[in-house]
Amino acid sequence: MTTYQLSRRTMLRGIGVSMALPWMESLRVWGDDSATTNTASQAPTRLAILFAGCGFHKHEWWAKGEGKSMELGKVLAPLNDFREQMVFIRGLYNAEALKGNIHSSQTGNLLSGAPLAAGGTIRSGTSVDQIVAQRIGHQTKVPSMVLGCEKANPSVHKNYSMLYSSHISWSSPTTPTPLEVYPALAFDQLFKDRAQRGDKSVLDAVLEDANDFRRDISRRDQQKLDEYLNSVREVEQRIKNAGQRGELQGWRPTLTEPNIPRPKDGYPQDIVEHMRLMCDILVLAFQTDTTRVCTLKLNNDHGTLRFPHLNVDYMIHHLLSHSDSADWLKVNQFFLEQVAYIARRMDSIQEGDRTLLDNSMLMLCSSMLHGNHDANQLPVVMLGGGGGRIKGGQNLDYLGKPDRQMCRLYLSMMDKMNVRLDQFGDAKEPLSEV
Repeated sequence: MTTYQLSRRTMLRGIGVSMALPWMESLRVWGDDSATTNTASQAPTRLAILFAGCGFHKHEWWAKGEGKSMELGKVLAPLNDFREQMVFIRGLYNAEALKGNIHSSQTGNLLSGAPLAAGGTIRSGTSVDQIVAQRIGHQTKVPSMVLGCEKANPSVHKNYSMLYSSHISWSSPTTPTPLEVYPALAFDQLFKDRAQRGDKSVLDAVLEDANDFRRDISRRDQQKLDEYLNSVREVEQRIKNAGQRGELQGWRPTLTEPNIPRPKDGYPQDIVEHMRLMCDILVLAFQTDTTRVCTLKLNNDHGTLRFPHLNVDYMIHHLLSHSDSADWLKVNQFFLEQVAYIARRMDSIQEGDRTLLDNSMLMLCSSMLHGNHDANQLPVVMLGGGGGRIKGGQNLDYLGKPDRQMCRLYLSMMDKMNVRLDQFGDAKEPLSEV
């Protein structure tokens, strides 16, 4: 068997651009010591946390049974194909979320379990994704990505800052992690080293380096490289097309002064494409090993997104959440379709003997079980194998049991990322089942 002597620190480079490469059998993983190994190591484990505000349909968020025979409520129906790679978790909660008001104080500490400051003051706790990023982020180009599909709300609601309901990722107790809501700028985080004039394609910038690199890798890795470059090109083209249609980042300044009145504030013209682009960028970030930690907030907890493509009542997300209607179920399923899309993309990307999904933890959560503000138990579903360390097909119920802190799950997830703490939030030991 041929042994390839390429360093995993290899990146494709062009003027103002660097592109991390996907996992390949010919390359060592970032951080491997070339003095101790000459063969490719296992692909790294990735952590993705997705959030949907205001919980889910009261009667349709459930799972029964285990493994392939697991039955899922209608909200979770889009995940039917992933039942053997799924862990459904019931009954976990954050004690601090039961204090304060009904939205901000249930969201601002979702990923930390920390007490929140009231009165418009900002103080929470460093979230699990950022704890991991601070420990392992030096191994990748971008320590973590924090993406969103709805802008932050800086107002105050019932004596608590709405920044709590707009941010689940916190870099420190007083610093919500900046949220990137524009797909084009999120894409730039992956590939561009500095701001540059013009819209030159990332692929065009690194094409010469890619051709040189291709000659020194195995035939199977050559095929993987071609598939990867094609996926980058596809996302580039879709962002460009969205701009030409006047959507998302499509409006760009071309004059020193505007020649039309300032447009009214509004929602993205096409929320479907917005969410799908963010999902693709998340997968691309993991596929390229540009980052191993990504948080995607599909909407705010006290969200104002509307969903005309679903032909539902023209109400904002927050108001729909109080209804437990057929329209609310459609919105829930739309969000779960994004999770299924990410999982399907990940599962199609081979990384040695496993897939990207096998090597990842993909968790969907919300700040309350349903729209009537029940935070006594939180909705949690996980997909992926965590690098071969998570058993799929599980249906776990902690309701009514002692030590059902949500932070116990975070300790387990951090352990899979080789980040080990004696305590996190209000938890002192991980969940042994996860």
